[in-house]
Amino acid sequence: MQGVGFRPFVYRVATLYALTGFILNTSSGVLIEVQGSSSLLEKFCETLKRDAPPLARIEAIEESAIDSISEDAFIIGDSSAGTEVETLIPPDIALCSDCRRELLDPLNRRFRYPFINCTNCGPRYTIVERLPYDRPFTSMHGFTMCDECAEEYHDPLDRRFHAQPNACPVCGPVLSLLDSSGNPCSVTDAAAVTSALLKQGRIVALKGVGGFHLSVDARNEEAVRRLRERKGREAKPFAVMMRDMAVVRDCCELSDAECAALSSPEAPIVLLKKKTHDGLSPSVAPLHDRLGVMLPYAPLHILLFDNGIDVLVMTSANFSEEPIVNENDEALLWLKGIADAFLMHNRPIHLKCDDSVTIHLSRSLRQIRRSRGYVPAPVYLKQDGPVVLGTGGELKNTFALLKGTHALISQHIGDMKNYEAYRHFEHAAAHLQHLFQATPELLVHDLHPGYMTTGWALKQQLPLLGVQHHHAHLASCLAENKVEGQAIGLILDGTGYGTEGTIWGGEVLIGDADGVHRFASFEPMPLPGGDAAVEQPWRAALGYLSRSFSTIPDLPFMKGRTVEPVIELLQKRVSLYETSSCGRLFDAVAALCGLQGVVTYEGEAAIQLMLAAGGIMGSSSFRYAIEEHSGRWIMNVSPVIRDVVAAVENGVSVADISRRFHRTLVCCFTDVIKKASQATGIKRVALSGGVFQNALLFEALVFELEEAGYRVLTHSLVPSNDGGLSLGQAVIGRSYLAGRYQGVY
Repeated sequence: MQGVGFRPFVYRVATLYALTGFILNTSSGVLIEVQGSSSLLEKFCETLKRDAPPLARIEAIEESAIDSISEDAFIIGDSSAGTEVETLIPPDIALCSDCRRELLDPLNRRFRYPFINCTNCGPRYTIVERLPYDRPFTSMHGFTMCDECAEEYHDPLDRRFHAQPNACPVCGPVLSLLDSSGNPCSVTDAAAVTSALLKQGRIVALKGVGGFHLSVDARNEEAVRRLRERKGREAKPFAVMMRDMAVVRDCCELSDAECAALSSPEAPIVLLKKKTHDGLSPSVAPLHDRLGVMLPYAPLHILLFDNGIDVLVMTSANFSEEPIVNENDEALLWLKGIADAFLMHNRPIHLKCDDSVTIHLSRSLRQIRRSRGYVPAPVYLKQDGPVVLGTGGELKNTFALLKGTHALISQHIGDMKNYEAYRHFEHAAAHLQHLFQATPELLVHDLHPGYMTTGWALKQQLPLLGVQHHHAHLASCLAENKVEGQAIGLILDGTGYGTEGTIWGGEVLIGDADGVHRFASFEPMPLPGGDAAVEQPWRAALGYLSRSFSTIPDLPFMKGRTVEPVIELLQKRVSLYETSSCGRLFDAVAALCGLQGVVTYEGEAAIQLMLAAGGIMGSSSFRYAIEEHSGRWIMNVSPVIRDVVAAVENGVSVADISRRFHRTLVCCFTDVIKKASQATGIKRVALSGGVFQNALLFEALVFELEEAGYRVLTHSLVPSNDGGLSLGQAVIGRSYLAGRYQGVY
């Protein structure tokens, strides 16, 4: 991996122990030839394993003895002539402790310099334009290093040796502060003035590492509400940045594992349980029990926490499901009317990259949105194979490029229905293929003919394969766990195009990347109006009622809604879409309970239903049935709907209904997996799909399955939602090229 400081690290260790030899890059990795006494060589190897640079990832070390020769020194050699070196570019990494200390040291020449970095930290992926990873081919090419920076850059003993973004106030990027109209403000310390503006309750657009954030004081209710109004973000939670770990502990419950994730070099957003009295604006994360928290990961962030501010809203500067804004002109155009001021800099961001979002569940940190800090670090595969590109899904899109044993998964792209996201996809896909010198032999896309990724794939004039959505989910889970052989896959999400043209989403599949058998699914239910029922769960509720009752009962959620036209659609069977979706079942139950008739963001109704349970799983379940029909087991939800309706009519609390509903799903899934295991002898269960972001359901189900003796495979390296879909598509593509692919049978 270029740019992580491994070669100068080895040079320093060899020099420390007075060893001779060399280090250079080869096509198969780093080659080190080192010579000295046995005791010193042993110390050298121990140090390599123990003290490697923060960004370095050592996959394996192979050692062999050779005859000694006469040498005078240890050198950093050039790559072998004519050799194509396997290149990996590191992700953008949070400010290291050494640079932070220099940033805050009045005697250091980089005191309060907002672009301080070294080999161990700073921007990488977002500034790379093309290979090789040298300064002229990054967005730093317009900044000529001063003599002092150049001396550091060329000294193998300096931690800024070959740090491509190396700069200082004399020769590097600079900040500029603009008012709401885009006029420059004459200030001597733009960061300090911005901090004062935030303290006054102003909304500031901040240019960071991977794009712009919109920021405001998270303790100022009026300011946070104003941000919601201007951005048109009614209820979806905002992420926050907290000054330090002490503030995090004051506001949130914090485990050791969550603390480690927050302070890691990747510095993701971590979803933490809020304390009852956290002192933050109620509008930061209304009605939610968790808060998306990150620590300052760029030097600019640290400089903003002046004037007593300790928590800032730090939300991506974009419109719903659009990519993050990354260009100065673009920010002034699109954020005008939202931001009261713009804090910009003149270092271009070549690749936009959102913050990563994670959550710690069932003993592991799990990705919800894999982006800055993790991309483009590979997910390692068990098997080698041809180059394949998986194009991902329509929502939460990522794409995956397989090269050798590396799965190179893109940053979060977003909703591909959006034109800006489509352009971002095109640019990022071309860029990733160039960076890793890989041309796909096959493009793999979702079966849905209307997906933008399918349309893009058709234009590329390369061999194509369409793969069923939930098959890709299962293959993704198996691939990241490096598991070969078949598994029982419980795949739960909102929408996936089925092989017969209906909408799947509550599926039990048995198989692997080569092919799957649809062993079981939820009872099909009608969605009146299709997408309209997704955006308005009360419509979905009417559909579920129509299939569960001979006459649709009159329930409180219908009051004030124009239900007659929807009921007419159901009766005439016009504009109906059959679905086995687990996500839509959550929506319907939430609407029946009167929780969320209309959603403002994806999954809102299901989230509110989960939150209503208060983190408590019910002790008893509603009725359900699992029956075999035409060779497939059907998990009937009509009994569940009837019991939920009875509970609503009898005045049972929403909390109790939610708890029993979650228990019902755990019992139903455990029973159907038992049937699948008895039929096949398989004791391995893979869980995938966006529904498994439901912490209550996920942790309870993992516990029950493990207690029952199953080996449970889950996602932690890639998201369980559609952000991990592309990995499964690409792995299935390799099966297809090997002649093993059978699809869904």
